[in-house]
Amino acid sequence: MSSKTKIVVLRMKEIIYTAVFLGFAVLLILLLFIMFRPGSRQADTPAASSRALYVPGVYSSALQLGSQEVNIEVTVDSDRITSIQMTSLSDSVAAMYPLAAPSLQRLAEQILASQSLENLSYADETRYTSQFLVSAIERAVGKARVRD
Repeated sequence: MSSKTKIVVLRMKEIIYTAVFLGFAVLLILLLFIMFRPGSRQADTPAASSRALYVPGVYSSALQLGSQEVNIEVTVDSDRITSIQMTSLSDSVAAMYPLAAPSLQRLAEQILASQSLENLSYADETRYTSQFLVSAIERAVGKARVRD
């Protein structure tokens, strides 16, 4: 019986170094692929980020509170909502609907901070008032949106 068995001695250090360098090479190739693949820079272009969301101006939506009409005015720039306020709120309407003004103030703070009408929070006692106000704000913002 003739056996030609060869014994190969590998040092553990060499195996670890080789594995680490192979890992770095794979990571580098993945990074290069992600950075330079076609179509990856479309969202980063200035034209996409500076695209106008709104037509600048002041837009209003009417609310019927009792026998009186109150306007919700939304002021927008080309890319953000700048203010939300209630106009033509008489003292009698304010007395009859005491939750309207504070609810609008809290909603306006949230909307201006997040620039979104999604995920707004309001207290249980002002739920219906807030929903009524949000629908008026949505109508006004809808008028301001840029049409494609």
